[in-house]
Amino acid sequence: MKTLIELKGVGKSFRSADGSARAVLEGVDFRLAEGEIVSLLGQSGSGKSTLLRILAGLIPADAGDVRYREQPLHGPARGIAMVFQSFALFPWLTVQQNVELGLEARGMAPAERAARAVAAIQLIGLAGFEGALPRELSGGMRQRVGIARALVVEPEILLMDEAFSALDVLTGERLREEILALWTSRRMPTKAMLVVSHNIQEAVLMADRVLIFASDPGRVRCQLSVQLPRPRDPDSAEVRQLVDEVYALMTAGTGRRPAGEPAALPLAHRLPQADVSRMDGLLELLADDLFAGHADLPKLAEETELTDHELLPLTQGLSLLGLAQLADGDLHMTPLGRRYVDGDHTLRQQLFGQQLLATVPLAAHIRHSLEQESSGELPQEPFLRLLSDSLDAAEAERVLRTAIEWGRHGEVFEYDYRTGVIRLPEGRQEMAEG
Repeated sequence: MKTLIELKGVGKSFRSADGSARAVLEGVDFRLAEGEIVSLLGQSGSGKSTLLRILAGLIPADAGDVRYREQPLHGPARGIAMVFQSFALFPWLTVQQNVELGLEARGMAPAERAARAVAAIQLIGLAGFEGALPRELSGGMRQRVGIARALVVEPEILLMDEAFSALDVLTGERLREEILALWTSRRMPTKAMLVVSHNIQEAVLMADRVLIFASDPGRVRCQLSVQLPRPRDPDSAEVRQLVDEVYALMTAGTGRRPAGEPAALPLAHRLPQADVSRMDGLLELLADDLFAGHADLPKLAEETELTDHELLPLTQGLSLLGLAQLADGDLHMTPLGRRYVDGDHTLRQQLFGQQLLATVPLAAHIRHSLEQESSGELPQEPFLRLLSDSLDAAEAERVLRTAIEWGRHGEVFEYDYRTGVIRLPEGRQEMAEG
């Protein structure tokens, strides 16, 4: 297959709050060939969207080589179009005017661009809505407009950045199936697609290759070839087996901090965005007779009705704390997890706090800092600044919020949401003052 776009050793960094460089992508090697669909999976904040913007020519790479049709890519290319998660429509323009924008920017005559826009709108199933405004459309219809706007320029490469994730499940599935039908029938001009997704089943149903992206910095960690004919039945044994394989690849290497990991980890470790009550509920379900302490992740997702984006952080949080263990795409309860589930509220808090201090260096760092203060309290800002050395501002705040929520549950420290002050629990504070 002929290579359309290729990346070699691509890196991208952004400036942190203190002016230092923070690597988002490093050493990314990737090729997209004519006639293939590739799905890209990875944790939030791993740099997937940044990679797509480099491929679209919207931002430059800081290192490495980016080539489209063997020529260096230095900006937006006519043969590459992108569909965004947020629809990105102009609310004051009609459907047809939104679709025509790219053609207008290229200087196409009004009559020709109108004809092209009408054809794209019909292709994507919105005939009759050319004069409607975005506010008059459902979410699925607005995303169709975004796809029509990308297809109207007849791109060779279509980049889709979580294009179905903002839609309800049924609407997303229907739109995905229609895109695949257009692809299979060759009614769309696109010769290759790269689809960023959080949905493992969606990736397996769509792609010829599934790439797993690592984080901090982002890079391709592994890939899986999917050679099943389309359309693919999500309930078939072949698809289920591939979904299991991707779950195993996604969870490989996640979880507890290896022994001997450096203490600098609190400034770099991206804590999973896992709610404590949901982790408790998942562990209780795992202990139930239905699973008897171990579960296949796809089955667990089906039973809990959680999306992959919701489930994986919860399993990673339980694994990080030593309450469960991830192995080969399965979640196994540990003896400590069993003791936790069987315990009363007080014992659960004690075990959670003990494991938090032992396995999450950020929490241990906060606790130690508080114990060094005679008042037993500190504002959150110094910890945010430390995290911002390695994470962007939004991710640093998210990680600190997670650590605070976990710390409050384990009675490791308390937090005043009004003042933003972190303090030792009341009894511990008195000991520090004494």
